[in-house]
Amino acid sequence: MARQPINVLIVEDEESQRDPLAAMIDAWGYHAETAADGQEALEKLSSFSAHVIVTDLMMPRMDGFELMKRLAAEGNMPPAIVLTAFGNIETAIETTHDLGAFWFLEKPIQPAALRFLIERAASQSQLTEETERLQRQLQYQGVLADMVGTSPQMQGVFSVIRQVAPSKAAVLIVGESGTGKELVARAIHQLSPRRGGPFVAINCAAMPETLMESELFGHEKGAFTGALERRAGCFELAQHGTLLLDELAEMPSGTQAKLLRVLEDSRVRRLGGKNEISVDVRVIAATNRNLDEALKKGDLREDLFYRLNVFQISLPPLRQRLADLPVLCEALITSLNRKHLCNVTNVSDEVMEAFKKYSWPGNVRELRNVLERAVIMAGENTVQMTHLPYDFGVSVGSRHVGQIFEPESVRLPVGTTVAEAEKALILVTLQHTKNNKTRAAEILGISLKTLFNKLKEYGAAEAAEASGAAGA
Repeated sequence: MARQPINVLIVEDEESQRDPLAAMIDAWGYHAETAADGQEALEKLSSFSAHVIVTDLMMPRMDGFELMKRLAAEGNMPPAIVLTAFGNIETAIETTHDLGAFWFLEKPIQPAALRFLIERAASQSQLTEETERLQRQLQYQGVLADMVGTSPQMQGVFSVIRQVAPSKAAVLIVGESGTGKELVARAIHQLSPRRGGPFVAINCAAMPETLMESELFGHEKGAFTGALERRAGCFELAQHGTLLLDELAEMPSGTQAKLLRVLEDSRVRRLGGKNEISVDVRVIAATNRNLDEALKKGDLREDLFYRLNVFQISLPPLRQRLADLPVLCEALITSLNRKHLCNVTNVSDEVMEAFKKYSWPGNVRELRNVLERAVIMAGENTVQMTHLPYDFGVSVGSRHVGQIFEPESVRLPVGTTVAEAEKALILVTLQHTKNNKTRAAEILGISLKTLFNKLKEYGAAEAAEASGAAGA
């Protein structure tokens, strides 16, 4: 693929200098465009993508300093080389320092020096452009902010996030616990114009009702017993940023009504306060509840639901996007290696197959917990089955810690003795581990010696039964 030409914009009010400069830069193999002052340069940049700007400082209408100030404020300034006459060197140095211009040259210009600086500036511009291209490519290849996923389900989620992030619209994120609802909210914040502001999250299910309103709206000193000083609420703390209301359906109905008013008026009043405070906050809500059920039971007010449900993002559970397991494991292991100073490369094929057969009731959060233990146990190289938690794939009580080996599950009729149940569990665990007795003992929580004794006991019993049957 042919490399695109490097575009150089020359901003110079003296035509006698501007045109020869453009011809010389063209002769060096670049594509030069010209502008007579800063104002014309801005107009030209709307249709001309410059990799490097070569600009004079002193010009009519808009000088070089104001031009670069405007471009820097818009976050759209390519490397700039400032041309200056004798007597303006101090200003040129300040411009180079304060606005991040690439360098400055005194007039009359030395062609060799200018060519060298353009080459260096062009290299920097290409590097920045390539970095941005790779970041965009990563977003479309399975990475967005702190989330990863190449499955069609997650690519759909990423697409919606990219669409809604630049807007001011409220967003409602729904999904089971552990699917990454807060990560979605943070991604929306990071990709929005509010990314320079705060991101504040509050879990509505983890807070007593008596403290909920104080946390959301703040309180004045003496508003209630224990209010020893004025305190700003989450809305104030998230000013010009984003507020995530996690587990929204667990919020008391009365607080939901007050929240609705804040959302409609963009004004909040602290508990015990007399004055209202204007707030500029984007609100994102999340819930793991079934929305129809929450609305029917009255746990979620309909008017609040419609106010927040401008954009709904539904996160699929991990069991519905098992194709993402390889990239998820890679990303999580990289993160956990840094956290625990380990050097694990990946998971073994056997572990990956086990992961793909598992239902993951705790979703990505559970996957991270399983991998965290495994990474610590492995230390380096590859995660093996022996590094997984001993109860991975075993039913505990009514909660299925794992549903990997459903065909090998133990079903016991009423009246089964404890000894018979113990034997059935040991034998099916051995079947599950493909007769790996060390792994079976670990899963069962018994010593290897105990396991061998049990098997010896079962073998003797079976031999006795066979002998008795033959004698009969």
